[in-house]
Amino acid sequence: MMLNTRFAVVSESRRCAGSSAGTEQADAAVQTKHAFFMSSALGFLWPIKTISKQVGPVAKQSTSVLEKADEMFENGHYKDCYELLKETGDSQNVEVQWRICRALYNMSKEPKHDSKYKKELVFQAYKIIANELNFHEDNFAVQKWYALLLDSKSSYEGIKERIKQLETVKKHMDLAVTLNPNDATILHMLGEWCYQITELPWHQRKIAEVFFASPPHSTYEDALEYFLRAEAVQPRFYSLNLLRLGICYLKLEKEDQAKYYLKLAASYPAKSNDDHLANKEAAELLKKLQ
Repeated sequence: MMLNTRFAVVSESRRCAGSSAGTEQADAAVQTKHAFFMSSALGFLWPIKTISKQVGPVAKQSTSVLEKADEMFENGHYKDCYELLKETGDSQNVEVQWRICRALYNMSKEPKHDSKYKKELVFQAYKIIANELNFHEDNFAVQKWYALLLDSKSSYEGIKERIKQLETVKKHMDLAVTLNPNDATILHMLGEWCYQITELPWHQRKIAEVFFASPPHSTYEDALEYFLRAEAVQPRFYSLNLLRLGICYLKLEKEDQAKYYLKLAASYPAKSNDDHLANKEAAELLKKLQ
């Protein structure tokens, strides 16, 4: 169920949804690839690094710190970003707190850390964002990061817990898009949720039936609608959004539209692990269509 998980991360000012938070080498690359091909596991490709900025009212003294933290984040210096934000001691500032969560989450995607430490980072971030949610339900970034971190946390708690949290994850993504309907990243995340639910393997559907009177349901048409909306808001902002568009059109047997987006994904400038994955998968699909 994770995309990275990839849900991915890139320059926040350049894209709303980014590429991979750090190129996952060896095992991390393999893990991402498995999620990418969606063979048997529920695997969300969450955008990682550039989940867009959402700056609310902040005190003037905090503005420069936030700008510096954002710059560090966009340059991939997640630990430095985290430490700078922690040094402010501003535990009451929601703009500081959700950025701390963002930094922790991206640190958890760095291949240099072991799985135990990655889990600790995710749980630490989830605890912070869950607390912020109690006081800032109307904050777009809080809703978005709560959805992503709840999914990430539940992934460490087993497939049953992950499936159990599916509806809650989507609920908070829906709230986020209501607060900011023009954020390409959250629209992509909703498209990814719909895509993964549509692709859910039989045995995981049976697990879902245990937790829900009416298990989550979606279609490729639903996923396509969100991916198209994301593209309309910010054209070509994310290689995997282009890839997903191509795949959805293939699933719907619309080959011409599929080829159009797959060609865009195959030629997308590769600046991240996500971009390389999109390039490769799109090229392979195009070969099959020749």
